Amino acid sequence: MAISHSMFTHDVVIVGGGHNALVAAAYLAQAGISVVVLERLEHVGGAAVSERPWDDIDAKLSRYSYLVSLLPQQIIDDLHLDITLERRRFSSYTPDPDDPTEGILVDNEDATATAASFLRVTGDDSEAERFEEFYARVAPIAAAVFPSVTEPLLRESEVRERLQNDVLWQDLVERPLGEMLNRDLKSDIARGIALTDGLIGTFASADDKSLRQNLCFLYHVIGGGTGDWDVPVGGMGVVSGALESAARAAGAEIRTSVNVTAIDPDGSVHAGDEAWRARLVLSGVGPAVLDRLMGTSDADIAMPEGAQLKVNMLLSRLPRLRDEQVSAEAAFAGTFHVNETMKQLEQAFAAAKSGSIPNPLPLEIYCHSLSDPTILGPQLRESGVQTLTLFGLHVPHRLVAGEDPDTVRAALLKSAMDSLNSVLAEPIADCLYLAPDGTPCVEARTTADLEVSLGMLGGDIFHGSLSWPWASDDEPLNTPARRWGVATSHDAVLICGSGARRGGAVSGIGGHNAAMAALEILRG
Repeated sequence: MAISHSMFTHDVVIVGGGHNALVAAAYLAQAGISVVVLERLEHVGGAAVSERPWDDIDAKLSRYSYLVSLLPQQIIDDLHLDITLERRRFSSYTPDPDDPTEGILVDNEDATATAASFLRVTGDDSEAERFEEFYARVAPIAAAVFPSVTEPLLRESEVRERLQNDVLWQDLVERPLGEMLNRDLKSDIARGIALTDGLIGTFASADDKSLRQNLCFLYHVIGGGTGDWDVPVGGMGVVSGALESAARAAGAEIRTSVNVTAIDPDGSVHAGDEAWRARLVLSGVGPAVLDRLMGTSDADIAMPEGAQLKVNMLLSRLPRLRDEQVSAEAAFAGTFHVNETMKQLEQAFAAAKSGSIPNPLPLEIYCHSLSDPTILGPQLRESGVQTLTLFGLHVPHRLVAGEDPDTVRAALLKSAMDSLNSVLAEPIADCLYLAPDGTPCVEARTTADLEVSLGMLGGDIFHGSLSWPWASDDEPLNTPARRWGVATSHDAVLICGSGARRGGAVSGIGGHNAAMAALEILRG
């Protein structure tokens, strides 16, 4: 018997209230579709939020996600989002682990200074040119791929035809990333700087045959068509706040503190004594979480595993560097690489794979308040207080799963601080801002913490393995959900979060594409 429309509570129910879910809700509501968003937490935004980690301190940090690259301008324009993304002048600073009195500062506005710093550290007057040429050589993949991420999936052969560069295709899509790095760059430190783009939240070696590192690298270099990673002015919560406002203004219903406990393939969603029935369900939670909510066991869905440590700090002042030729303001304004030569990254991977915390722990650090002081209250700004965000690599969930959370968190925090201190002229502890009760303003978030607080299984920030942002030539694209890369094994359930075919990072792409597929389905 056909189901009457009167039997539905909504056209679409969206489970999870992350930024992708809000994008989908806004698009659908703008199109006149009745939609409700159900979020477990007391607020929406998921990992793209700004919060005050320390009571009574006027510092609103991007607590989890912290940079924006993959958010298409099309989504900003379509949803009339009032957000500002700040481009960073300095791309990165990397102290030489063997001699931290010298480091490589990549200055986007001063190629001569950049070349001088490469020469000072590597002793090679051509390495800066090789480094620049390396990124110039991979840049065409962004022009070939990024414009397509808000369109139905292209076929692999179509993307390759757009690229018109078989050598680059083989380097990025068919061969491990390490081969290209070893061929195109000569110094261990330059190779490491480039390799980190393939390891954010990804547990892999440079030569991993799975090509996980290639996938992560690809997503890093295609963002915005340029690969630049920008700071959201006001903090990441401004992005989610603008999306929530757009969704509500368009007529979407958003409910928080709703703990969804089950989803039926027919479009029924249950939360305790409440239930909703929709023509379509959009899942903003990870595919593995969705699998559990549906009570199924999909063999194609692997258990996610994040591989990162996040540390948020508030500093009374920036720490002094051992390198007297680079100011702390320049070094921390971009990405500050710590113990991330290619050799160190490979050794860290091997250590973590064997079950040990890497020593030294590879780190990437950002000072958002240098680019956007508005995240600090007036008194903090006037007194010279700064934020510091630390991202530790090669910390797979297997190292923390089943362990006492407080003990393992403390061990990882110590490893991170020891690694950072190895390249500073003073202990970072001496620079930490003290709360009114005298405790230092520092917090560590492990993959286990993400699993508990955000519901991300395994603390995986990508909701599972990344996938190529195109379809294979023989893949069936015979339904709207498949064409848009948001299909599940159930016709009435679509993926709208980071687990979508082109999901991952703060992009809104999964939400946009799920909304486009849903509109095709609902309109017949």
